[in-house]
Amino acid sequence: MTATSRQGSVKPFTLIEGPAAWYTKDYAGTTKHVYFLTPSDIAELDTAVQSVVAAGLDIKDASKDSFPLPTFGPKLKEIQHEVSFGRGFALLKGVPVDRYSRQESLIAYWLMGQYWGKAVPQNQKGHVIGHIKDIGHDPSKPETRLYATSVAQPWHNDGPADLVALLCLKAARQGGSSGWSSSITVYNEILKRAPELANVLADPNAWYFDRKGEIPPGKKGFYPIPVFNFFHGHLSVNYSDNYYFLSQRHPEVPRLTEQQLQAIKLFNELAASPELAMDYVLQPGDVQLLSNHTCLHYRSAFEDYDDINEKRHLLRLWLTPEEERPLPHYYEEIQGSTEIGKRGGIRTEGQVETISLEAE
Repeated sequence: MTATSRQGSVKPFTLIEGPAAWYTKDYAGTTKHVYFLTPSDIAELDTAVQSVVAAGLDIKDASKDSFPLPTFGPKLKEIQHEVSFGRGFALLKGVPVDRYSRQESLIAYWLMGQYWGKAVPQNQKGHVIGHIKDIGHDPSKPETRLYATSVAQPWHNDGPADLVALLCLKAARQGGSSGWSSSITVYNEILKRAPELANVLADPNAWYFDRKGEIPPGKKGFYPIPVFNFFHGHLSVNYSDNYYFLSQRHPEVPRLTEQQLQAIKLFNELAASPELAMDYVLQPGDVQLLSNHTCLHYRSAFEDYDDINEKRHLLRLWLTPEEERPLPHYYEEIQGSTEIGKRGGIRTEGQVETISLEAE
């Protein structure tokens, strides 16, 4: 019988118990993971948003200290703690984007996010709020970030940040599911079914991520980081097969082995299985908050409306909380640092952090 352990005292290659190791049946058909904004929450958001507008501030200069959410803010903090140290995901419903202007939606989201952590840049343009929208980029080009297309995004986590949040402004005409799975449960199932592949996925010399051309000063266009990272009593999972395959364009990167390809296949099958995957189409006003260390997510392909004002549009935050788990040195490449509260983001030379009103 395989030994067990829990996050905070994980022993490598033991089955992990606890709230982060969940299955679909634990939450399907329930609202245990959902927070519905109350009239009081919305009133506080409205007041803060209008105060920022009246002050004429740049959105990124608006702080929760100057524009607080007195009772809603502590609730948001509790949700973040559950995501970082508990089940790894949450869904919020009821942000009034239907009556907010684009600027007001960005302000509301920006202030909410500050109760979850510090927002970090998501690309070389320095966007600290990302626009998830099809703007016609060619998905076949190596440096295309798939969030700017309508094609499916395979199972992955957003490695450059501890948390990822998505606020839906507009849903697609068809498709565009935003599903998620527990990467801890994927690990457990691999350990049960093919323990030799669990060892392969933890090999620090086998897995390389491509930077898609967004290269920090003094760095290469790729870097090594294992899928399964055991460190100081935690298992943190970093995964995106798209980036492993893309790294093969660099002659210095070792070729993927047959065992690695088997591990990728099994990992994807498990993440997508009905027993592990939560499938959900975000609706306007919904916010999905995920831990990048214990949750995976995907986006199905979608078809947009012809009306440009009705096209699928989500806003993304990458966040690093003040309280989080320790990470091994491999994460210095993907997050720039392992210092809690200061790590995270894609950093490139000459970058200026900014918030744009539209996808670009």
